[in-house]
Amino acid sequence: MQIKKENRQILLWMFFFGVAMAYLESAVVVYLRQIYYPDGFHFPIIIIPQKMALIEIGREMATLVMLLAVAFIAGKTRWTRFAYFMLSFGIWDIWYYVWLKVFLDWPASFFTWDLLFLIPAPWVGPVLAPVIVSVSLIVGALVILFVEDSGSRFQLKKWEWLPFLMIPVLIFISFILDAPLVVRQQSPEFYHWELLAMAEILGVIVFFNVWNRFRKEEMAGKQ
Repeated sequence: MQIKKENRQILLWMFFFGVAMAYLESAVVVYLRQIYYPDGFHFPIIIIPQKMALIEIGREMATLVMLLAVAFIAGKTRWTRFAYFMLSFGIWDIWYYVWLKVFLDWPASFFTWDLLFLIPAPWVGPVLAPVIVSVSLIVGALVILFVEDSGSRFQLKKWEWLPFLMIPVLIFISFILDAPLVVRQQSPEFYHWELLAMAEILGVIVFFNVWNRFRKEEMAGKQ
């Protein structure tokens, strides 16, 4: 079993796109930190002016639109478009930290805290957390693409929809629970790893079940 040549080319260009997007994103952050955090980025963070915060929120929305747009162009079905969004998001997010390490020698470690997003509230957590999420997104995207590329359809059973939808909810909550502390210019002390772990476990269960069904159907088709 392998991905068709046409789709391998799409995957390659999605990788290039994610890396390039990450370069642009990290370059903007370098400029912002030079202006607002000349002594280094750390918690408690300095609240930037409201106008700049609104522009930053707009930039985040524009980034998501670009990731969605390229996924919509690359995919042919609802699930493949979703998979390409997951893939591009994961690559972009991981390489964002790679470029920041190159430019600023930051983060100091995987457990360095970062301000991830501002929509709809500040997302905060150690760098390792979004990296784990991004790796999971890439793996999940590849499962979907393998299944769809084989001529099968990626499908969830009724009982799988609830845990599937709970995954982003748990991840979202894990990152925004400390938003009030950030707004009050206080430093969060503990990330809610238990919520991320629950989301990862649910993801493994759902995607393993789909992959297992796909393999059984594929083996049955060869008999």
